[in-house]
Amino acid sequence: MSYLATHIRVVGALLVREMATRFGSKPGGYIWALLDPAAHIFLMTLVFQAIARTPALGTSFALFFATGYIAFQFYQAMTSYLNSAVRANRALLSYPNVAPIDTVVARFVLQIGTTSLVAFIVLGAIIANMRVETSLHWPTILEAVAMACLFGLGVAMINCVLFLKYPLYEQVFNIVNRPLFLISGVFFLPDKIPAPYRDLVLVNPLVHIVMGFRKGFYPEYRAIGLDMNYLYGIAFLTLFAGMLVFTLSRKTLRNE
Repeated sequence: MSYLATHIRVVGALLVREMATRFGSKPGGYIWALLDPAAHIFLMTLVFQAIARTPALGTSFALFFATGYIAFQFYQAMTSYLNSAVRANRALLSYPNVAPIDTVVARFVLQIGTTSLVAFIVLGAIIANMRVETSLHWPTILEAVAMACLFGLGVAMINCVLFLKYPLYEQVFNIVNRPLFLISGVFFLPDKIPAPYRDLVLVNPLVHIVMGFRKGFYPEYRAIGLDMNYLYGIAFLTLFAGMLVFTLSRKTLRNE
C-alpha cells in the first residue's frame, strides 16, 4: 500500500511539473492549447465551405470537421506528448522513487485532461451556435475517446523504448505517422468510399475511432463498416505490447 501511495505522490508531483513546463505560469499557454485546434477547424471549415455546398454529414461544416479532428487528436496528441515522456524526465530517474512509468502516467493524465477540456469548449461552442438541436449519445462518445487514449498509450509506451534504442526508428515513425491525419476519416466518411478501397481504409483503427466518435454526435449516422470489436482488439493488443516492452526495458529506460 505504501508503495502505491509513493507512486501516486510521485505522479502528482510530476503532473504539477509537467503543467508548469508545458503551459507555464501564465494563462497564455492554456489559451494556445485551445486556439490551436480551433484554428485548424476554422481553416478546414472555410476551405470546404468554398468548394462544397453541404458537409458529408449533417448541416454544419464546423461540427463535421471538429468531430473528426478532435477524435483524431485524442490519439495523435497523446502519442506526440508521451513519446518523449521518459527522455524529457531523464534527470529525475536518478531518484529511486521515480520510476519510468511514473513519467508516462503523469503525461497521460495531463493529456487526457487537456484534450477533453479543449473538446468540451470547442464542440460546446459549435453546438451552442447551431440552429439545429443536437442530440448527443455520451456512451458512444466516451467509448471512442477511451479507445483512442488506450491505443495512443500503447503506441507511446512502445515508442518510449524504441526511440531510445533505435534513433532511426523515431525518424521512420514520424514519417509514417504524419499522413495518418489525411487517411483517418477526418475529412471524409469511409462509408462513401467504394470497395475494395473502403476495406483498406478500415484496416486503420483510427478510422473506427473517428467513426465511433462522430456516431455519438449524429444519431442518423449509420457508420457502415464501424467495427468496435476490431478497435477493442487492436487497442488492447497494442496496450499489452506496450506494457510488456516497457516492463522488460526498465533498465534501458533508466540507463540509456
